[in-house]
Amino acid sequence: MTTKTARSRNQLVVLRLGHRIQRDVRVTTHVCLTARALGADGIIISDVHDRRITDTINRVTKQFGGSFTIETGKPWRHSVTEWKKAGGRVVHLTAYGIPLPEIIERIRASHENKLVVVGAEKVPGEMFHLADWNVSVTNQPISEVSALGIFLDWMFNHRGLQEEFPNAALRIVPTEHGKRVVRP
Repeated sequence: MTTKTARSRNQLVVLRLGHRIQRDVRVTTHVCLTARALGADGIIISDVHDRRITDTINRVTKQFGGSFTIETGKPWRHSVTEWKKAGGRVVHLTAYGIPLPEIIERIRASHENKLVVVGAEKVPGEMFHLADWNVSVTNQPISEVSALGIFLDWMFNHRGLQEEFPNAALRIVPTEHGKRVVRP
């Protein structure tokens, strides 16, 4: 098992575009949980403030450990341009990009911080031009949760599946049958 804080790599943050409070709460929460569990350092939910998701993700992080950050309400275009001005690279997950197996080594080899963009509603065409890499997990319609999970798994060479999060108040113990949660 690897400890999340012991891993030496650049920062990876997810940018969630198009969150609609009345419609997307469950899916956006799952995007956040997937990002956190599989190795992202944080998430930005663009354009709208959503206190409920922020509270949920902060509670999960406090209970299960790690140092995952969440920010809501920041305009997506500002997030992307600010990231690029700071020297970071932008990965846009889309069905229309270069297939993941063909591009993942180039993404891994870059030493810059990564902003991984996933959409909810139709992604503005401008995003395709702002991204350093437009990456397709599959050239078929797929949920943003699945696309993000698969991308992060490939990005971190499956290490996210075995990571232990520091400062956890609760830890899930794998069992063949039933559920077991302990306080470390």
